[in-house]
Amino acid sequence: MDYQIALSKDLEIRSLRLQKAMQAANIEACILATGVNVFYMTGCIYNGYFYLSAEGKPIHFVKRPEGIAFDNTIYIRKPEQIVEELQNRGINLPETVLIETDVLPFGECMRLMNTLNIKEAANASTFMRKLRCVKTDCELSQVRACARKHEAVYKLIPSVFRRGMTDVELQIEIEKLMRLHGSLGIFRSYGENMDIYMGSLLAGENAEAPSPFDYALGGSGTSPVLPLGASGQKLQEKETIMVDMAGNYSPWMTDMTRVFSVGKTLDLAYRAHEVSREIQDRVMDTARPGTACSEMYNIAMELVKKNNLEVYFMGTKQQAKFIGHGVGLEINEPPVLTPRSKELLEPNIVFALEPKFVIPEVGAVGVENTFVVTEDGIEKITILEENIIQL
Repeated sequence: MDYQIALSKDLEIRSLRLQKAMQAANIEACILATGVNVFYMTGCIYNGYFYLSAEGKPIHFVKRPEGIAFDNTIYIRKPEQIVEELQNRGINLPETVLIETDVLPFGECMRLMNTLNIKEAANASTFMRKLRCVKTDCELSQVRACARKHEAVYKLIPSVFRRGMTDVELQIEIEKLMRLHGSLGIFRSYGENMDIYMGSLLAGENAEAPSPFDYALGGSGTSPVLPLGASGQKLQEKETIMVDMAGNYSPWMTDMTRVFSVGKTLDLAYRAHEVSREIQDRVMDTARPGTACSEMYNIAMELVKKNNLEVYFMGTKQQAKFIGHGVGLEINEPPVLTPRSKELLEPNIVFALEPKFVIPEVGAVGVENTFVVTEDGIEKITILEENIIQL
């Protein structure tokens, strides 16, 4: 089916799903302004407000660009015009509204609430992230197409490595490959302290460096303004190189990590890497719709403890307390695989599983793949060599 035809049908499904969630929560309307949510509901990004009542068709209050031609598109200069336009259409002003209160500036939230005389506002991001984590067939086709390009780029990594280069130089070569294969460049993530450009490459002892960013592993980066990832150090013999570069070749992303080594590395690194793969295999044997995300974390910890690798798991100086996360329009969607998560897997959820280890003075090891939850299990959709690849 043509993507535009599939998208048109998908947009109707998304509006109906949001309205159903609003009705269940007794919420009268939803106002979205952030790029990722406007895109999810419309298939494009505009500056303005996507407005959806609990019943009825969406209204697009657009500031810019010119040329938006959806049904019910109204050009405005300021949010105060929303009230007049709703009244002109005989639509009652809502008292309970979803607004992206955790993302929009406080002043804009208050302006919307005061303009519409809203009595109660709920966080739209919570609703939208929950809706977006369960993918439609159209979205899944985009994820699979992205995975194929993600794999193609990773296959070429050995061809751009040369001895004596720095981790930053290798990352630049990988980024070039990514752009040549259609990477969109930066990718979207949710939350504070989540700035990153195209992904992360960690080599040697830099993998131990803790970071303020809420990712599985850190790295010192090359500047205090972006303390994450490659540091500019030369790639040394016996070190591992963990490549965790974004699969952002379509709006719906994939996440995948592979490990390379400069020559042969230490036996401990190979052993920990195999435990990561064993965790993945055990989760694949166990997970299905209804499986608790906490159960997948517990499977990982059971195998980590059995192999006496706790001190290396998900970092050394700072250890992450999750082993995976949802993937979609943002790289870090629900669910999150943590020991206290109450979330359950549902069909068509897409998530990344990333049990990783950091071996002091050697670097990071472990695999990460993207999975889709099927009706009776989970399917790995990033398919590529998973051993440590010697360069």
